[in-house]
Amino acid sequence: MTADTTDPTGTDGPREPYRPRGTDRRPTARRTGVTVAAAVALTATLALLPLSRDSRTGEGGEPRQVTAEAAPAAAAADCEEPERSLRPGGADGPAVERIKAQGKLIVGIDQNSFSWGYRNPATGTIEGFDIDLAREIAKDILGSPDDIIFRAIPTNLREQSLENGTVDLVVRTMTINCKRLEKVSFSTAYFQAGQQVLVPTGSDITGYNESLSGKRVCSASGSTAYDQLVEESYGAVFKDEHDETDQDEDKLTVSNQLDCLVRLQMGEVDAVVTDNALAAGQAAQDPAVELVGEPFTEEYYGVAAKLGSDDLVRRVNQVLEDYRAGGADSLWMRSYDRWLKAGLPGITAAPKAKYRD
Repeated sequence: MTADTTDPTGTDGPREPYRPRGTDRRPTARRTGVTVAAAVALTATLALLPLSRDSRTGEGGEPRQVTAEAAPAAAAADCEEPERSLRPGGADGPAVERIKAQGKLIVGIDQNSFSWGYRNPATGTIEGFDIDLAREIAKDILGSPDDIIFRAIPTNLREQSLENGTVDLVVRTMTINCKRLEKVSFSTAYFQAGQQVLVPTGSDITGYNESLSGKRVCSASGSTAYDQLVEESYGAVFKDEHDETDQDEDKLTVSNQLDCLVRLQMGEVDAVVTDNALAAGQAAQDPAVELVGEPFTEEYYGVAAKLGSDDLVRRVNQVLEDYRAGGADSLWMRSYDRWLKAGLPGITAAPKAKYRD
């Protein structure tokens, strides 16, 4: 059985991942006459639509929709080290049994982050480091890496998509932290990253410091980058004015990190604060942008599940144990070598798992 990756949007085709544009730094939408407002609206629309259709979900095969409703927050357990997770386990519980009954693992992903989760324009398939891991989880639970449905979700709806049952897991460069542990459960860490500043080449911004004073800085809502700016902005302008007449292209806080890159290319913002793991791929592709300064946080990506899905979290942690095993020949290292090594060289192993008990 293969994963259904047909595009149900009815548009002219799937949104392609970011690719270099040579010396013309305007996005395709601007060069072809599409208004910026329309381009941003299309981005938001596609991000909310599923990438595939599951005949088991709703009458006529209609997929469940992402909504912004949030379940009541539960207090996170001991959070001195948020990357600590439950011990691995292979026993089926209610969450795993439900996935087996539906016959597919439904995973929330990004389809626009080069090397992490993106639609290959040549093949139309979803590829990347996060995608490799998601398929490995599907293989363990259901027997095939193709027993999977990918749902594209924006940054600011990752938690809600788990809370309302739109997806079973989120594998989307999601940082583990105490605040998020109040709403979702996390696996052990599968990647270490850090926040960094992305600017146009030749900018006078030198990093996350006083050089940001008075500069327009873009970040994704619901991201750790935005939280960091709230804590210490160095005088940067990063909060949107609450004005009903504002258009999407005027926003400094956007739904998807890729929208910040587009705004940076258009000269509408001066810098982007985001995970260096994401920005490295963008900078490696386009000489018009570059990372400056050093990473100023230490963050760990985890696979997120609905709060209380302990059996599923333990199962994912068992998959990760096997995924990391084997040293330089591990499945983790093979995926890193394929997708991330060029932009993030020097990594020799996955983060070590930390457990609560």
